[in-house]
Amino acid sequence: MTLQQRFTEIREGFTSTFWIANTLELFERLAFYATKAVLVFYLAKKVGLNEEAGTLTGWFTTLIFSLPIIAGVFVDRYGFKKTLMTCFAIFAVGYFSIGVAGLEWGASITQVIGVRNYMIIAIVITAIGGSLIKPCIVGTVAKTSTAEARPLGFSIYYTLVNTGGALGPIVALTIRTDWGVEYVLIMSAITSFFLFIGTFLFYKEIDNSDEKKRTLVKVFQDMVLVFKNFRFISLLFIFGIFWLLFWQIFYLLPLYATDVLQFTEFEKLESLDALAVIILTVPMGALLKNVKPIYPLVAGFMIATVAWFIVGAMGTVLFVVVGVLLFGLADATQTPRFYDYVSSLAPKHQVGTFMGFAFLPVALGSLPAGYLSDWLRLNFMSTNPALMWYILTGFGVAGTILLMVHHSVYSRPSRI
Repeated sequence: MTLQQRFTEIREGFTSTFWIANTLELFERLAFYATKAVLVFYLAKKVGLNEEAGTLTGWFTTLIFSLPIIAGVFVDRYGFKKTLMTCFAIFAVGYFSIGVAGLEWGASITQVIGVRNYMIIAIVITAIGGSLIKPCIVGTVAKTSTAEARPLGFSIYYTLVNTGGALGPIVALTIRTDWGVEYVLIMSAITSFFLFIGTFLFYKEIDNSDEKKRTLVKVFQDMVLVFKNFRFISLLFIFGIFWLLFWQIFYLLPLYATDVLQFTEFEKLESLDALAVIILTVPMGALLKNVKPIYPLVAGFMIATVAWFIVGAMGTVLFVVVGVLLFGLADATQTPRFYDYVSSLAPKHQVGTFMGFAFLPVALGSLPAGYLSDWLRLNFMSTNPALMWYILTGFGVAGTILLMVHHSVYSRPSRI
């Protein structure tokens, strides 16, 4: 395909709403990852919840990535635009509520029910809003792309997600340095408010009448169906280990960088994974497109495992950079083939239903990652910080072995 043909495909393959939705997604992800970049640091250093900082952040991420299963019902019932506006409105209120706990005048509010209880409520509210974004944007990308342009459309969407993931921490660093960490949350709230206005003014509702409407009863039935399939659900739990390792970039690394390495600009380190994914996903996808999916998936696990071993063994900022970039390589190695492999394990006539749950490893890994990060910090940060990363390496080794065993037991040679 020539360059001119590619530009023609881009121009004719998408409606204006596609570009509006992806622009909204870019700034939403920037606000989200700015908050993610500093949330553990903020809870531990500013709010005073040091012993639970990782746990609370883990719950926040788990809810955001698990509730979309239910959130799709609201898109079907109320439409894309209303659901998207609701998402941004709740995000604005939620981010601001979290930020209030760090403001001087916010103490009079948080002390009414206690800082911990207040923060749990604020985090849950924010996560509920955040759970609405994925079915809205992903659904919009699918609905506003031609069949031929849809793969490119999802590539654009994924690139913008990671662009927000790379820029968010850098924006957070600037605001934290100039204003204070609590104002990162305020920035995310203001951004969400303007996204609410932008959606109201520019986003055109999409006709969804041709889609089969989902109900909460149907969602529950699908969940029962998926969770009864041990082969499928066990694979999702195994990949939850990969995400348990990934989330340590945001849960463990910030306080390791500041307290052990004395490197205060930890947000720069957090942005490297997304940067590596942006640069490497397309080349790795092209390089591995004819390789059986299981090999890139195992390779991704192995690279992620080596990444945290290097961080622990070397114990310097330079090798944290190396480790996080390696983790980005692991992500880029797995991503192009993960859904291909997962779909091969779904029953032939239920692939769509099962693939709707394929993002669950992100949530399944986040919750234990939060608890684990707190346990590692409180027990080893001041005495033997390298051991934290060696323990994570052990989880990576276990995940790699479990994936190979799972494939050996359940593989279908004709497909994978």
